[in-house]
Parts: sequence; structure tokens; C-alpha cells
Amino acid sequence: STGAVKMQPKAEELKFVTKNDGYVHIHPSSVNYQTRHFDSPYLVYHEKIKTSRVFIRDCSMVSVYPLVLLGGGQVHMQLQKGEFVISLDDGWIRFVAASHQVAELVKELRCELDQLLQDKIKNPSMDLCMCPRGSRIISMIVKLVTTQ
Repeated sequence: STGAVKMQPKAEELKFVTKNDGYVHIHPSSVNYQTRHFDSPYLVYHEKIKTSRVFIRDCSMVSVYPLVLLGGGQVHMQLQKGEFVISLDDGWIRFVAASHQVAELVKELRCELDQLLQDKIKNPSMDLCMCPRGSRIISMIVKLVTTQ
């Protein structure tokens, strides 16, 4: 049969968008430079530099649940056009939840994790795995992230 086959972009053509810099590219010295497809559209990076264009280095792909649970800023949820939207970073990063229950559960899990981390900061000797509340929260996060 005939037809066009969609090609993966070349390494130098692959680009991502940041809130402050617009389009950024993976630096040629990065181990991910030759990666032409990521299962998630989100990357975290350690370093951003500007030469002929803005590049990121030391980057890793991150999927949705770890981003929602561990990303900075507050998690917000709202109903938009019949869909439940979870947003981070004042709405810059947005996800559509499968249902209202999923959105509420993810938001609550994030709140519980934030509180657990605050408790750990206040009491560094606290063993999160031995604490019943901590072990339940950690188990739920591990299950969520590994089965997504």
C-alpha cells in the first residue's frame, strides 16, 4: 500500500517548551541528545544554557504522576468544559483527570505527601516506613507510580 510514514524528529529538531524561555533543545553533550522519542512530553533538567539557542542538559523524562506528586507549587483542580483538570505552576502545566474521583485522590495524596515531608523535616529521626501513616502514603505512591 502507499502512504507516508511519520518519521521521528532528528535530534537537533526535537524541542520542548519552558515557561520562561519558550522553546529549548537538548544539548548535544547530553546523554539524551540522540533520544528521538519520549513516552512522556515532560522533562526535568538540571542545567539550562544559552549559546546559539537555549539548551538543557542533565535531563530526564518524567511521567505525569511523579510530576504532580513531586513537582513544585500548589496543585489545583477545576472543572473545565466537562473535564476535571489538575494544574501545577499557576496553570502552566495541566492534566485532564480520568474522573473527579481520580483528580481528588491525586490532589489529596499530594497534600498528604507534602505534610509527611514537613513532619520529616521537623523530626529528622522519624522513620517514614515504620510510621503507619508514612508507610501507607509511601506504599500508595509507589503503587500509583509503578502501575500507571
